[in-house]
Amino acid sequence: MISGSGIEQSVFESSSRSVLALLQKRTEFDLWMMTQTIGNDWKILHTANRSYAVHEGMVLRWSDSFCSRMVDGQGPRVAAQSDTIPCYAAAPIAQQVPIGAYMGVPVSYSDGRLFGTLCAIDPEPQPLSVEHELSLVEVCGELLGSILDTEQRSRELARLLTSCQKEAATDRLTGVFNRTGWETAISVEERRSTRYKKPLSVVVVDLDDLKSINDNQGHRVGDEVLKTAAQVLRGALRESDIVARLGGDEFGVLLIDCNEKGAHSVVEKMKMAFSTHGINASIGKSTFNEKFGLDAAIDQADREMYRAKNNRKQH
Repeated sequence: MISGSGIEQSVFESSSRSVLALLQKRTEFDLWMMTQTIGNDWKILHTANRSYAVHEGMVLRWSDSFCSRMVDGQGPRVAAQSDTIPCYAAAPIAQQVPIGAYMGVPVSYSDGRLFGTLCAIDPEPQPLSVEHELSLVEVCGELLGSILDTEQRSRELARLLTSCQKEAATDRLTGVFNRTGWETAISVEERRSTRYKKPLSVVVVDLDDLKSINDNQGHRVGDEVLKTAAQVLRGALRESDIVARLGGDEFGVLLIDCNEKGAHSVVEKMKMAFSTHGINASIGKSTFNEKFGLDAAIDQADREMYRAKNNRKQH
């Protein structure tokens, strides 16, 4: 999660900022940074800054930095007088900003992958006693790495949970919602429509010939008809609308922010699309009335669908 704009900051970010504030308080370094490496990009994520013209979000070249040399083992983690360390004195970053002293440690995932660095610079050389703070900085770097691991696992688990929930709510044959997904959508959209006073319409679709197709041509052909019907419905709807296979040969549709006139237009579009694909379907529609609830609208659409089916049989 990203800080700002009302979104809660991640544990890693809040921990990083706390670590930077602590280390700046304990040392004389003007700038403490939490950085991230992405290829040859070196991004400044968080800072505790007294005087440097460095800002969060700035992207520098990783290969120009002292940290790249520290991570590669070319230079020490603490350089109280950095211009006496050849690899640091020769680093391009030393020509871009004044650096008299440096301290840094890698921040890595548990599998060894480098995330970035926890590091500090100061325009003036520091007393040799600053080396005594290295053990604290290393512990802080390891702590931040552990937090990164925890957050990464949490994100992976969240993605897995979302995937499982989506799978549990999806009809495997057609790829649209199943009845479980439909029931969830009904609950969510009824509350939303009631709260924001937005129109909501429901459509019930029944495929007239599916049983005959299954009996005479086989279930494989029937399955293809169901898949085509689902594609036809999705093609007739907006991205925000919801379609579900309620069972056998029946589909349900929620038309979001759609009044009775809009629902009529959508149903006509569905009829033309079904006709184009050679599919016979009976369709009923209704518009949500807060006074009676969405279940009542669904029942009304269902009754209208059966009237359409009976009229088709009589003709």
